[in-house]
Amino acid sequence: MRWNKTLTVVDCHAGGESGQVVTGGVIDVPGKTAFDKRVYLQDHMDDLRKMILFEPRGAAHHNANIILPSNNPEAQMAYVILESTEYPAMSGSNTMCVATVLLETGIIPMQEPVTRLVLESPAGLISVECRCKDGKVEEVRFINQPAFAYHLDQKITVEGIGEISIDVAYGGMTYALVDAHSLGFKLDPAEARDLCTLGMKIKRAAAEQLPVVHPENPAIPGITQTQFTGPLERNGATLTSRNAVICSPGRTDRSPCGTGTSARLAVLHAKGLIKPGEEFTHESIIGSKFSSSIVKTARVGDYNAVIPTVAGTAWITGVYQMGMDPSDPFPQGFTLGDTWLGIAGDPVLTAADS
Repeated sequence: MRWNKTLTVVDCHAGGESGQVVTGGVIDVPGKTAFDKRVYLQDHMDDLRKMILFEPRGAAHHNANIILPSNNPEAQMAYVILESTEYPAMSGSNTMCVATVLLETGIIPMQEPVTRLVLESPAGLISVECRCKDGKVEEVRFINQPAFAYHLDQKITVEGIGEISIDVAYGGMTYALVDAHSLGFKLDPAEARDLCTLGMKIKRAAAEQLPVVHPENPAIPGITQTQFTGPLERNGATLTSRNAVICSPGRTDRSPCGTGTSARLAVLHAKGLIKPGEEFTHESIIGSKFSSSIVKTARVGDYNAVIPTVAGTAWITGVYQMGMDPSDPFPQGFTLGDTWLGIAGDPVLTAADS
């Protein structure tokens, strides 16, 4: 072999959602904070994201994480999240994958029955509690940065549909939340393609008609996700609901979505439908589940916010080396519209764009 770039990658998934973790080949990235490192990767090393996620090495449903040293004395490690069209400030399923890989591969020593970590995400410090048994991380529970609602019950006009009502909330990524049943969806796996097509239209319409800027960090992208929400049901002391998050470039999140769960908790609390401490079980379109609750309330700028905690399980599925031959004609990969729907016309949405 004559590779000029070699990465060690641990394949992992949380609730069915891919979350590859790059454990070798990237020693560090310039930047004081994880958000600074995210910006540097986006501005100066985006070929790395394309190599990992785009074809022929990646696929439309892949996400990746690069673990890096943290300059924050409270954190054991930093990580930057890579997705098909953006660098999210936070991702719940990816955080579960990162924590699981760090412990199960021995990068950070595992303590049974509970290992507590502090990881630095681009969104800020994330406290993580891992329940461990016989070398397996059985559950990852993290406390997210504050989540809050930008808009409640706002009307937007969507091409081919007309006027619909949505909520807009931030949970680490910014979501347009819409009632699935009002649009004729049951959130069944067979509806996934139709959900993706409409979800991309809703996201674009919401970003154009309801611009948002994060009050503490304007560089965090605006609306980049659509969440179709199912009915809210009460099962004893626990609230439950199904959902489907549509990610760019037009695919369904396989997991219940950690930042989407956080955003939904913010909306439910703003509407008086959930109280701090009440359990909320969020189910994905494939039936995987995350448990969650509100730890306490907070303020972010002028917005009332909640501090969410979300829990789920991740599984390692493989370990391999990814390389780049200098003669490879696709050093930054490629995308095709058959599976990468909308990517050509769906650039990363920044606060300025939205």
